[in-house]
Amino acid sequence: MFVAGFLVEVILQTLHIFFLLLLVRVLLSWFPGLPWENPLLAALASITDPYLNLFRGWIPPFAGLDFSPILAFLTLNLVTILLKSLGGALLANVNYARYTLG
Repeated sequence: MFVAGFLVEVILQTLHIFFLLLLVRVLLSWFPGLPWENPLLAALASITDPYLNLFRGWIPPFAGLDFSPILAFLTLNLVTILLKSLGGALLANVNYARYTLG
């Protein structure tokens, strides 16, 4: 059980880092003249664009603006909340077992 709780924490930290990368990617998309062939920007796009592409077909652009990142952020937050509740339940079970068995 302890390993599962640790694994949930690692996944949560990874999702947090991905959230920050996604935020940077969305903010940088507001600057149309950026050289996306730059290795750093290309790496950022290659990490975040596959996830963003999942949502781009669901919400059509309105007035030239792409609102699909909103759905992407909401989904990422929902997954994070679910994992936090799962992690809390796992840690509660570990603590309960530790005090009742030990």
